Parts: sequence; C-alpha cells; structure tokens
Amino acid sequence: MRSWSRPAALAALAGVILVTSGCAPLAVGAAATAAGTAAAQEGGVQGAVTDAGIHAEINHLWFQHDVEMQRVLDMTVTNGRVLLTGRATTPEMRLDAVRLAWQARGVKEVINEVEVGDSGGLGATATDTWITTQLRSRLLFDRDIASRNYSIDTVGGVVYLMGAARDQTELDRVIGHARAVANVKRVVSYVRV
Repeated sequence: MRSWSRPAALAALAGVILVTSGCAPLAVGAAATAAGTAAAQEGGVQGAVTDAGIHAEINHLWFQHDVEMQRVLDMTVTNGRVLLTGRATTPEMRLDAVRLAWQARGVKEVINEVEVGDSGGLGATATDTWITTQLRSRLLFDRDIASRNYSIDTVGGVVYLMGAARDQTELDRVIGHARAVANVKRVVSYVRV
C-alpha cells in the first residue's frame, strides 16, 4: 500500500473536491499549469510540492491560532524559505506569526517583514495590488528575465522580491523594473543568485 505525504494527500483531496463539484476542466487546467510552472522553476516539481506543503501547514497553524492572522498576513515560500509580509494588528500577532511559521516541517528560514499597524484601507491595498501587477507584467515581457523564478509581494508601497536569479545582471534588471513602477517606495530583495 502506498504511503501518501501530507502535501500529496491535500492535493488529492482538493482535486476530488473540484472534480465532484463540477469543476473538472478547471481542476485539470490548473493542475497542468501548476505542474508545468513547478517543473520549470529552480526546485522542480518536488520543491514546489514541498513549498506548497509548508504554505498549507503554516496557513493551518495561523488559522488555528487566530483567524485574523490568516486574513491580514501573507507569505511566500520558496525552497523552504518563508517570507512573511502584511500588517499585524498587534506586536504579539507579529511574533506569533513568526513562531508558528517555524513550526511547519521543512522550513529552513523565516524572513519577517510583517509590519504592525493599520493596513491603510482599501485604497492602499488596491495600490499594492496594482504595483505587483505592473511589476509582474514588466518581468513577464522582459526576455532577459525568467519571470517564473520570482515571487512579488507589495505592502504599503514596499516591494518584496523572493526567488532565484540566473545571475546578478538578471537580478539588477528585476530590481530596476521594480524601482521604475509608480508608487514604489522601496524594493527589498531576498532573491538568491
């Protein structure tokens, strides 16, 4: 009998739910896209599965601890490195988010960029989304950048980059694009070359 890993079991369960709910074409298309993207990324399919498992486990831990934490904070997981962003409502929430992230199996590093305070409202969230979308588009259409290797989070006009650059020249291009987007206050890179 085959032993299922937790991430594989979660993925299988999600697939069953989508198929039985009448979303089979959507599920198949999403799975094919995710598999193709994962295979092309630095860690390959196995790395993407591991990162997805870490992401799911941290989300579960956050949800069990405080539903609000899951609502106001974001994370990006790349090769076992976890980047936490967003705005915690209290300093304790910020500390708890980091503590809980370290509890997930497979975590190699937790980068805490969570700020404490008001989110700035719907306008600030819309601006951050716009910045991320603009930057993602610029990277996608730059032939000298492997855009699939980069994760982008924007909080309060600060752009956080994570992933793997093929070389320093590519990373410099990515940072240059980020700085050129309107309303960007600062660019923080956790990209590995």
